[in-house]
Amino acid sequence: MIQRYLNYNQVLKSEFTERVQKISINAGFTCPNRDGTTGTGGCTYCNNQTFSPDYCKSSKSVSEQVEEGISFFHHKYKAQLYLAYFQSYTNTYDSIDKLKAIYEEALSYPNVVGIVVGTRPDCVSDELLDYFAELAKKYYVMIEYGIESTNDETLKFINRGHDYACAEKAICETAARNIRVGAHIILGLPSEERETILSHAGILSKLPITTLKIHQLQLVRGTKMAIQYSQHPEWFQLYTANEYIDLAIDFLERLHPNIAIERFVSQSPKELLIAPEWGLKNFEFTAKIEKQLKERNTWQGRLFT
Repeated sequence: MIQRYLNYNQVLKSEFTERVQKISINAGFTCPNRDGTTGTGGCTYCNNQTFSPDYCKSSKSVSEQVEEGISFFHHKYKAQLYLAYFQSYTNTYDSIDKLKAIYEEALSYPNVVGIVVGTRPDCVSDELLDYFAELAKKYYVMIEYGIESTNDETLKFINRGHDYACAEKAICETAARNIRVGAHIILGLPSEERETILSHAGILSKLPITTLKIHQLQLVRGTKMAIQYSQHPEWFQLYTANEYIDLAIDFLERLHPNIAIERFVSQSPKELLIAPEWGLKNFEFTAKIEKQLKERNTWQGRLFT
């Protein structure tokens, strides 16, 4: 069978002898784009309720969340290892002593072999990156940065609070320390034409990124973007599932073949989602992408230069 894109699960299988499962943890962080340090109100598309599974509550300790997460997944796969995934808000936004205590609490749990830390590119310091580099000598460590767009006008419009140069700098400094780098990109942000969206692939391909999460734009209740959509629907291009599949494959063709794809879509809870409603689970959507790649006889990096 031809491998038409680099699947992150396959990369993990090559690194570990057992199955690896991420466990989401909400450690009670906030965000500098909410508390006034960088901005207020957060990114216009963001509602953190869309991220967290039921066991993932900031009122519980890190150890409790790890234990409940392992119990949640253990019945499916008896033998597996775990990565503690610090997902909600900005998970490097505290004093370094508190951060170390939180990460190391998760790593002290049996069968937890590493951490994945979701954060913003404007919220890492040299001291923290040096700490992660030391940690990475013993554990699997990935720092996952929200990039969302490589276009500064878009980043300003969505109230991101930093420019693309900031993301580029953080990613390069992280990778230079032999730390794995994850990245997020959203396809279909307001006012981004197709060529702008596809240009993100070439720009990201210049960076030392380990994995990429590709997300479709979702309009979620309780966000500023939901209000913008109700007032200015003409700003938005909401793709059908088939249109987005074509877009994602066009994007994939332009992406460096060594960047592992962790996902093609995200899935907000039905009660929060305004649009688009495709009625497809993530694995069903991935199967459709794989089928279309085969039908088009194309692959990741086909147009990469």
